[in-house]
Amino acid sequence: MVEDKDIFELHADICKTLANPLRLRILSELQQGECTVNSLSNNLKVRQANVSQHLSVLRHRGVVSIRKDGSNVYYKISNPKITKACNLMREVLIEYIQDNSKIISNH
Repeated sequence: MVEDKDIFELHADICKTLANPLRLRILSELQQGECTVNSLSNNLKVRQANVSQHLSVLRHRGVVSIRKDGSNVYYKISNPKITKACNLMREVLIEYIQDNSKIISNH
């Protein structure tokens, strides 16, 4: 049986994994569908080696998975709930920014 303490530690580890803007951008691209390192690199305008390094971290933590097709490797988000969690956090942040801009404009 998994204890709450273990879940909190795993949660913290995943949050650390996601605490990188480029990794979040990669996940945002992967929400459109699976991609190769090359297509992610082109879409994000980031060096392929850098994208590959971040994908390795995401894969190691189970956030993304791969599918091989011949010599091509396609990355995808491993669980649709990860997409939901990221989108929900973005909504919270957008609301936070909008609320703060209203407060500032009222002063």
